[in-house]
Amino acid sequence: MNLFEFRNLLKSEDRKEKRKSFLRSLIKSVDSGANGTQDYVVKKGPGKDKVASTRQ
Repeated sequence: MNLFEFRNLLKSEDRKEKRKSFLRSLIKSVDSGANGTQDYVVKKGPGKDKVASTRQ
């Protein structure tokens, strides 16, 4: 590997790291269970509009 190839390798690694850090900064955190996303609400039947439990 000559000096030219080595420098290109280093530059490409730097570009990859910058891209990864940029993409990480774009990711937004979310609230678990916000807006009822964690629980299932029964739509029909005798238990209508109640939150279903996992136990049966």
